Amino acid sequence: MVMTCTHTLSTGVELECRTSGEPGQPLLLFLHGFPEGAFIWDALLAQFGSRYRCVAPNLRGYGHSSQPTAISDYRAKYLVEDLAALIALESADKRAACVIAHDWGGAVAWGLANRYPQQLERLLILNSPHPGSFLRELQSNPVQQSASQYMHFLRRPDAPELLAENGWQRMLGFFQNPDGSTPAWLTPERKQQYREHWDLGVHGACMFYAASPLVPPRPGGSADELQDIRELSLPDEMLHIPVPVRILWGDSDLALQPALLHGLERWVPQLEIEHLRGCSHWVVHERPEAVQRALTEFLQTPVRS
Repeated sequence: MVMTCTHTLSTGVELECRTSGEPGQPLLLFLHGFPEGAFIWDALLAQFGSRYRCVAPNLRGYGHSSQPTAISDYRAKYLVEDLAALIALESADKRAACVIAHDWGGAVAWGLANRYPQQLERLLILNSPHPGSFLRELQSNPVQQSASQYMHFLRRPDAPELLAENGWQRMLGFFQNPDGSTPAWLTPERKQQYREHWDLGVHGACMFYAASPLVPPRPGGSADELQDIRELSLPDEMLHIPVPVRILWGDSDLALQPALLHGLERWVPQLEIEHLRGCSHWVVHERPEAVQRALTEFLQTPVRS
């Protein structure tokens, strides 16, 4: 059974969590992306709750979790510290057997695995670029630069109001197929679930974009803007991931290009990549059976000491 609880963290943030399984069982931590919520993991929480303590938070800025208003409150450092504090609360040994993360949840999980590797045994990434390859592609790949232009809209101060217009029509548009049709998984019931989730506020969700330094140069943008992204660098010590990582990647993702997977071995020595042909960015909704299978297999793989 999937339950709901709220944790007050040592960071001062409250995270509303969906949970299953008994406290004391090995911990699985599930992290959603934009513009999703913790509810996307419900089927997996029900599936794995008999053997694991499963926790899926609404990240800060989402749902009934704390929604700070300042851009600085959404810096990566603070988002990562939320997760470290949540693991410490939910796991007796302050360690997750696996962190499963999509999109922005994955961006934060990469940071967690870099800064607090002792707090997770494995990392399962679903269509979320490693920061090193994302920076490289934003600096040098015109195709990825073009695919990421939507980020500028989400960084606008009026983005939350514009997204809410006409019953969240723009927001629902993020889920559309390339031909403009509605994917089969986006049923009327699922649309309503999303609308009710967004009605709680999306200002914080947009702040993830506003706070990030990883932004593509705009066509015709200023020389300063182009210089900013070209001069940005991330030291290797901030990019090294010492835990085993499995990536499940929908190859038909319009926003995240396949080149983001190139050269990851430089930073992720224990790496496995599985491609999902014909799958879009919305892996959890579109290919739930593949996510369940990948997680089951990954949990059965011994971790090298």
